[in-house]
Amino acid sequence: MEEQLREYINSALGELGLSNVSFVVERPADMSHGDWATNVAMAGGKLAGKNPRQLAEELIAIMSRLSLDMRFEIAGQGFINIKLSKEYYVKELELALATENYGNNEMLKGKKVIVEYTDPNPFKEFHIGHLMSNTIGESISRLVEASGAETKRACYQGDVGLHVAKAIWGIIHTAKAEGSLGSLETPEAWDKYRGGAYALGAKRYEDDPAIKEEIEDINRKLYAKHEDVFQVYEFGKGCELNNFETIYKRLGTHHGGGWAFNYYFFESATGTYGKELVEEHPEIFEKSDGAIVYKGDETKGLHTRVFINKDGLPTYEAKELGLAKIKYNAFPYDTSIVITGNEVNDYFRVLLDAMSKVFPDLAQKTEHYSHGMLRLPSGKMSSRTGDVITAESLIEETKVKALAKNTDEKFTDAEKDEIAEKVAIGAIKYSILRQAAGKDIVFDFEQSLSFEGDSGPYLQYAHARTRSLLEKAGEKNHNAQSMESEEVGILHKHLLRFPEVVARAAQGRASHLIATYLIELAREFNSFYANTIVLDGSSDESYKLALVEMTSRILRRGLWVLGISAPEKM
Repeated sequence: MEEQLREYINSALGELGLSNVSFVVERPADMSHGDWATNVAMAGGKLAGKNPRQLAEELIAIMSRLSLDMRFEIAGQGFINIKLSKEYYVKELELALATENYGNNEMLKGKKVIVEYTDPNPFKEFHIGHLMSNTIGESISRLVEASGAETKRACYQGDVGLHVAKAIWGIIHTAKAEGSLGSLETPEAWDKYRGGAYALGAKRYEDDPAIKEEIEDINRKLYAKHEDVFQVYEFGKGCELNNFETIYKRLGTHHGGGWAFNYYFFESATGTYGKELVEEHPEIFEKSDGAIVYKGDETKGLHTRVFINKDGLPTYEAKELGLAKIKYNAFPYDTSIVITGNEVNDYFRVLLDAMSKVFPDLAQKTEHYSHGMLRLPSGKMSSRTGDVITAESLIEETKVKALAKNTDEKFTDAEKDEIAEKVAIGAIKYSILRQAAGKDIVFDFEQSLSFEGDSGPYLQYAHARTRSLLEKAGEKNHNAQSMESEEVGILHKHLLRFPEVVARAAQGRASHLIATYLIELAREFNSFYANTIVLDGSSDESYKLALVEMTSRILRRGLWVLGISAPEKM
């Protein structure tokens, strides 16, 4: 509709001999002012040598001929408010009801997009920071899919490096102390010894020079695939990756092929290639104190980063450089979207600058989005000290609280457990997605689990309410044409904004726009529900059912975009 309005306005300007007028077409903040507004008369008045209100009147006279579906009003000094007709809204609601996956668009049709997110490191805890990345990345993947792109999901994991050596040392040390080193051959035994292993190794690495040397020796052996430690490492890595898949399944991360991601990339592969790239470009990277560095341009606010350390090992920077090309070889993308925590923002800017010289085309195709920390009221976490809030522990604690809220005896224990799982994950995901990415979030259990506020469960409950009402209606028809009132209600208008919101959210990689829209829709529906008897046998009953049916579909589809389940009953 915005595009259509622009066409009408430009046609009217053309008839008046005006061109190159820069104007805005937008939604008014107050829906009572109209459906759209434009400042075209204000913007073009000086060019036309006319009072803006006079120009507005002339433009309205022309646009009224172009469209019978619109009414125009002049406000203030020359703003034009535009109201769409009842006939327009009825026709659009009919089209919406007949459209599968309403809200989808073809903005990215023919494009290939790869989204990299979550990126947990084997041998370290899957913590609530990974939960942030997973939630944001999965939602962006779905927005891109809804816009017609061929979308692939990727996970990049640090399976080599000092953090792995510290964890391996901690596991071997603990198992040896218990005389059980030979028992590290089952997933159960591995899970027993892995807990706290990284924190133990990290602490001893800092406190004891002899242990530091042992860990650095393990690190060298892992790169060399030395049999002393490599067998333990390989078995453990398999256990770790399987554990991650269990978490992904709970979170609803999937691409339909049995695994959560289409591609799994590992530092053990990207490091080798990244090191070769750095060594092949002495004109870009230079030696410094035995290492190889990239000197950032201080005029751009970029600092110098090490790409190959003094031991000849590739750093994260070199690995990321190699990853960009390895990704492209696996899936020749038009756009590569990378989701990380904002603590690496400065590092990523340097990386992209270096990439622009090694792979200029890939640098242009790469988009980096970062998020803040997810915290509990108790404060920040640290994997180094062992003070880690795992994703599973947060889900379980939220689930227990959600379960306590369900005292309805019509549900079996199994049904209550299933609903509580969906509500808990929905509460966590919505608390992450309700605001623009980048800021820290304090997860408040009571607010996030509220059925009356700005929360995931509030949306889920509104959806369940629509399903209950439609179940009572049975086989009754829903028909937009049976609308009797001459005034189109806010719920009706709000429903038809969904495709517009999806398009804007996809363009800006901004899932919070979907979250905000859904909350507004749920509020409008609940107001409609409280003030309207839907199943009253009246002549416009089928119109009211059409509104309920469309609300139900959009809530379900919108929640899907956010990666949140929409229970049928609650």
